[in-house]
Amino acid sequence: MALPLDIDTEPMEARPVAILPTGDVWRYEPKWDGFRCLAFRDGESVELRSKSGQPLGRYFPDVVGSLAALPVRSFVLDGEIVIPVERRLSFEDLQLRLHPAASRVRKLAAEHPAMLVVFDLLVTTQDHTATLLVDAPFEERRRALEAFIAEQPGHRAIRLSPSTADRGAALQWLERLGADIDGIIAKRIDLPYLRGSRDGMQKYKLQRTADCVVGGFRYGKNSASVGSLLLGLYDDEGLLHHVGFTTTLPARDKPALTRRLEQLAERPGFTGRAPGGPSRWSPRNSNGRTSEWQPLRPELVVEVRYDQVTAGRFRHGTTLLRWRPDKASLQCRFDQLPQSGDGALALLDASCGRAG
Repeated sequence: MALPLDIDTEPMEARPVAILPTGDVWRYEPKWDGFRCLAFRDGESVELRSKSGQPLGRYFPDVVGSLAALPVRSFVLDGEIVIPVERRLSFEDLQLRLHPAASRVRKLAAEHPAMLVVFDLLVTTQDHTATLLVDAPFEERRRALEAFIAEQPGHRAIRLSPSTADRGAALQWLERLGADIDGIIAKRIDLPYLRGSRDGMQKYKLQRTADCVVGGFRYGKNSASVGSLLLGLYDDEGLLHHVGFTTTLPARDKPALTRRLEQLAERPGFTGRAPGGPSRWSPRNSNGRTSEWQPLRPELVVEVRYDQVTAGRFRHGTTLLRWRPDKASLQCRFDQLPQSGDGALALLDASCGRAG
């Protein structure tokens, strides 16, 4: 590509913070729960690159096609790939796209097309010449981005991410948009695009907690002590579903906790979705204990901190906060988790200068 920005450019990143910053130098945007993407176009060529520099175009031919259809022929956009399903953003459908078979990817793209939510413009076309914007302050790049999107009528697969100077309004997004965002990004309006740096942006995540039933556990690798607790939540039918795990167990507590768990061992543990049944092929520790999960009577409840939920499961490991002997296991239900709605698409629809 004959663009003034290398295709291996590292995207600007954000530094995690415990408090969303305040002041006139900050603008706030939703932290979308998708795949970060730098989108390059030079004439007929379109390239999508992930945050780690990996090509994404083969997994999102619909996004490539949408970018190729724009009337402007040279640009570099920074954004997030998301997939709306029934007006909700689905991270699970994003993960399904990472499939080796092109035919499968095309089928998924036809069923649920992806869109690119853009929040920065790094290269644009002025007077038929590709112009580099990375040295311009964010305030100037944002105005250029809004003008760029406004000039692309009818292309609804390319959306402008909202941006506000109102910190209170940004914090309200966390409540309104539920599981479709996992935080707020704060950007310094006076700084250039700092490639590969975390100095110009901050990300604030809402700390979410849930009370979960301990429906099973696993022994640690080559250990006679517990390694992880398996967490469950009840659905409306009274079935206990496996939703994740926690390994943040203090080493000093493990011997006594292991004895307590072993006294509660009883099938089936999870009565709904389970981690996977015992197998005679399961590897065993040196003490003869299987590394498969051990089912428990649903009597123990823990409070855990988590970040994101996908398809009714914690996407990553959780942090154990405390035991909840005061909580009945049947009180641990799915209604604790944030729900997706149509708020995210409604916000994108209402965003100033949206495509289409």
